[in-house]
Order: sequence, then C-alpha cells, then structure tokens
Amino acid sequence: MLFRLLCEHHITLYMIIQGKASPEQDRKKAFYEHAQNRAKGHEIFPPFLLPKEERRLYVRQTMREDHQYRIHNRPEGAQAKFKKLGKSPFTFFRGTALLFYRDHAGEDGHLPKVFTIGDVHPENFGVMPNKNGAPFFGVNDFDEAYIAPFSYDVKRGALGFYLVSYEAGRKKKHCKKAVKHFVKGYLKGLKEFARDDREKWHEYRIDNSPKMIRKLLKNSLQSREKWLKKIVDLKKCQFIPGEEIVPLSDKKEDFQKVVDKYLESNEDVVKNFSENENFFRVLDVAIKKGSGTASLGLDRFFILIEGNSTEDPGNSVILELKETRESALSGLVPGEKKKTSKSQSQKIIKAHEVHLAGGDPYYGQATYDGRDFLVRERSPFKDDIDVDDLDKGEMNEYAEICGKTLAQTHARSDEDTGIMKGNAEEKILECIQEKLFIRDMVGFARTNAKRLLKDFKLFKKDYAKGGFNFVGNQ
Repeated sequence: MLFRLLCEHHITLYMIIQGKASPEQDRKKAFYEHAQNRAKGHEIFPPFLLPKEERRLYVRQTMREDHQYRIHNRPEGAQAKFKKLGKSPFTFFRGTALLFYRDHAGEDGHLPKVFTIGDVHPENFGVMPNKNGAPFFGVNDFDEAYIAPFSYDVKRGALGFYLVSYEAGRKKKHCKKAVKHFVKGYLKGLKEFARDDREKWHEYRIDNSPKMIRKLLKNSLQSREKWLKKIVDLKKCQFIPGEEIVPLSDKKEDFQKVVDKYLESNEDVVKNFSENENFFRVLDVAIKKGSGTASLGLDRFFILIEGNSTEDPGNSVILELKETRESALSGLVPGEKKKTSKSQSQKIIKAHEVHLAGGDPYYGQATYDGRDFLVRERSPFKDDIDVDDLDKGEMNEYAEICGKTLAQTHARSDEDTGIMKGNAEEKILECIQEKLFIRDMVGFARTNAKRLLKDFKLFKKDYAKGGFNFVGNQ
C-alpha cells in the first residue's frame, strides 16, 4: 500500500525506482513535479518511506542517474568514486547529495530563500586566499550552490556533524551535542550580523580568529616557491609526473586559448593582475587526479602560468580548472521557476561573490572541449581542519565556528547582493523559535543519520555484487 501511494501524477516514482522511466529528463521531470506538489501540501510520500527492497533499487537507480555522464565519459573516474563512497557513511553522505535532496524535495517552502551553499558539511570549510592574497577561513566549496530555503544548508550541515561524530565512535549524546553547537553557532552568527551588518566585510583572518582557526591559518602559511617545488620542476617550468599529476605539456597551446578566452569573459581578473603583461602565459598543463569526493570522476586540470615575474619561476601561479555539473538541488526546490540560461559555473562564481566578503580574485569561468569549467587559484594556503583529530570539546568548538561561518553566507544573501529584499539575517530570525529550531535540527540529524546508515549498507551490498560496474536498467 505504501509503495503504491508513491505513484503520483504523470510519471510515477515506481517507474523511476525500477529504472523503466529510463530517460534522465523523465526522472528529473517526475521529481520536479513531486517537489512542487509536495510543497503545495499534497499528500505525497517521499522516497525515504520506501520499504527496504524498493529503497535499495531506488538508491541504486538514483546514484546511476547522478553519475551517467561520468559512467559514459570517464568510467574509470566513476568507478573510483563508487569505490570511495564505500569507505565510510560520512564519505557516502558527501558524495550523494542528489539522494539527500530528492528525499527532502519540496520541503520548507514557507521559509526565506537564500543563496545556499548546497553541500554544507565539516570538510567544506577551510583556508583560502582572499583578494589581497592573504589566507582566511570560510566555506570553500560552492559546487552545489542554489537559491533555496536557508534550512537546506542547516539540515545538511547538522547531518554532516552528526555523522563525523558518530564515525569517531562517540555516543549519541555527543553526536547530538555537536549538532547543537553547529546550530547555535549559526543562530549566534545571524544575531551578530543583524546588529551591525558585519557580514559585509568580516573574514576569519590570523589577527581575529578563534584559537583553533588561528592555528590552522598559521600552519597554512608557506612560501609559494616551497609549495610549488612539491609538484613543479621550477628549472624546467613543468609539472612533475606522479600518481595524481599527469603532465599534458603538448596541450599548452590549447590551454593558452582557454586562458585567453577566460580573461576575455572575466574582465575583473585582468584588472587585478596588470604588473606583468605575460602574467597569464601558460607554461605547462597537467591533469589532476584523485581530488574531492562529490566531484571525483569529473575532469580537473592544473595550468601553470607565469605570474608576476619572468625571472623568478617561484612566483608562478597555478590555475585550477574544475569541471562543473548541474547542482543536486536543481528542480527540487519549492516554488522553483523555470531554469535560467546561466551555467552552473556562473552560479558558482556568483555564490563565491555573494558568500565571501573578499574571495579568490581568480574565480571565473572557462570552456574547454565544449565543457564548462570553474577557474580558481590552486593556492599554497589551501588547508582545512582534520575532523578525525578533534576530541569532543574541539568538535563542538569547530561546529560552532562553522555555524557562524554559514550564517555569514546567508546574511549576505540580501538586497545588497540581489538575492532578496531586506536583510536576510533578520528575515531568517523572524521565522525561528530558537529552542524549537535547535531541537528540530538535532532530530533531523539523528533521524537522517539512521536512514543514511541503512542506505550505506544497501549500497555496499549492491556494490559488492557488481551493481555499479555497468550501466543499464537491470
């Protein structure tokens, strides 16, 4: 009976689960309709209520759909990702955003919408260079960025902190406490930004950060030359071959054209770097393998450019080109309008601009081989907190810092950045009963952690039996 209730409107979720509605667009259309009808209050059962066997098929089909491009174009990358997803429940969570958002499609339509990060979790915060070339701490991954209710980020972040605490072997009460600190940090941040609009300029730098973050920022400091020597032969101005670095020196001319077009469409980048007319001359190119979790299997290139000095290769800069894909939230947000003409890389660039007070000046868009890429600096400052090394107290402290950091990104989603009218932080606080909100987020994290652990077991069983070694509707 429960399974039959999932059959809604023109295309049923049953067909999707069984893989019989095979065209990808049919499945997207079905979930769009599902999300919008659920948002309107229709009695629709979400996929997480499926019985065990139907849920197993649904998880498999959703993950195949999510990775169709990679399976067809980079099968070895898809296999590497599926293998990595079996390492732990938290890794599985990191790499299955579509599964998460389809479970909660159409929720919270009554809440204010902001420019969400889309994939908030403990390992998507870290050190980056700001526009002045100094390290600061903040959200460092915008691949899933999307306009959606603010609660989407808080829920995913809450679940992420619950899972890393669980994997550290902590008791349920400690897992819940980490979530509480994350949500309390978020609310504290909103209140602070509502008082004085600090979201417009605030950065966690070495001079103003909590002790934990200050230590991280100090540890990230290293000379560009010392860092470059790890992956670049500075005498030859070439990448050093390795398991993760595969030089493509014969593609320099092709990538020079890519960089030139990138500069044409990103005028602000040119303005920031006028000291050396050859600043963006391509010296070498390489494929970067093995990075990320959600993006594993998508192409990523390193481009070595001349930088400030023709005489000192130690001043060279590495641009990272990261292939983009549609956000997992696409078509699943309540009240969502028709798609815009903007590519996902353009949305990511806008998110970077909105979320950070002074982020990476190289952020931009490029096209290579007919595909869309995000461009950013591969900075020597890149670093993050190793959550596996945190004790209970440190985890709570880190969770609160991340909550406050998330609050800033949401507070910046107001009329100054064109996302909504009025002050975002005030609108969010107006619709929250603090104690109830904290309790709701803790309950959400606990409930969804249980479900994810079950999904993880289902995935591992399917993976062991070869369920992800091929494409098809078996």
